[in-house]
Amino acid sequence: MIELIENRYGKSRVRLVKVTRHNGHHDLYEWTVEVLLEGDFDSAHRVGDNSNLLPTDTMKNTVYSLARSSSATSIEKFAGELASFLLERNSQVSAVLVKVESVLWKRLTVDGQPHPDSFLRGSNERQVTRLRLERSRDCTINSGFEELVVMKTAKSGFEGYIKDSLTTLKETNDRLFGTAVSADWNYIEAVTCGTDIDFKALHHDVRETMLKAFADHESLSVQHTLFAMAEAALNGFDAIEEIHMVMPNKHCLLVDLSRFGQDNPNEIFVPTDEPHGTIEARLRRE
Repeated sequence: MIELIENRYGKSRVRLVKVTRHNGHHDLYEWTVEVLLEGDFDSAHRVGDNSNLLPTDTMKNTVYSLARSSSATSIEKFAGELASFLLERNSQVSAVLVKVESVLWKRLTVDGQPHPDSFLRGSNERQVTRLRLERSRDCTINSGFEELVVMKTAKSGFEGYIKDSLTTLKETNDRLFGTAVSADWNYIEAVTCGTDIDFKALHHDVRETMLKAFADHESLSVQHTLFAMAEAALNGFDAIEEIHMVMPNKHCLLVDLSRFGQDNPNEIFVPTDEPHGTIEARLRRE
């Protein structure tokens, strides 16, 4: 006998744009949704009996239909509503996993004032949430952001590292520090799908706290600054119990202008994305 240890299935890359039309202004959201179901699908795998399978096309349609009726303004709230809806309608499902990514649209400023119905795509940064809701109503939420590109032109160096016969990197106490931060955090158990919490505001405040730490930190390495950013988030927000971060070191290399009879007092650099260093860590309170 072959045992089916674990299985899930669903619909990925369900893209939607939602416009909420208020009196005098509009709100714009662009989300990409993934839905995965876990449950009693053994017969489908073993004998091709599809009687317990909800078509993934129906899951796609559910995303659009629920988006129309939902008043959620945060990806966490929408993910919770979607997971609850699918659990209530499908008794064979034991758990629903929902991932939602949101790209950043910013309201245009025209003549110094926010425009009511015109928007500007901010960057490649994405807000992300991953929610798992079980039939027991146990719920876990992991939120964060990906590809937040930042750079500092001061207060960054790298010295005192291991040197061997293959080391060519020169020490410096004054370098450009560029990275594309990806961070995700787990909310404490008390923060569940039914909690009346302003996830949108909380996400904004965590992000701003981490950015302030990046800007103010006297960086001795990427690891040093990563820890400072995560520490600021964990110390600043009781709702977060653990945070995971990835910070690639996007190098900017000083150009040698001496052959042209010119100096280069840390002003002219060439950016290079490949190869790059990768620094990753997971932190939590003791």
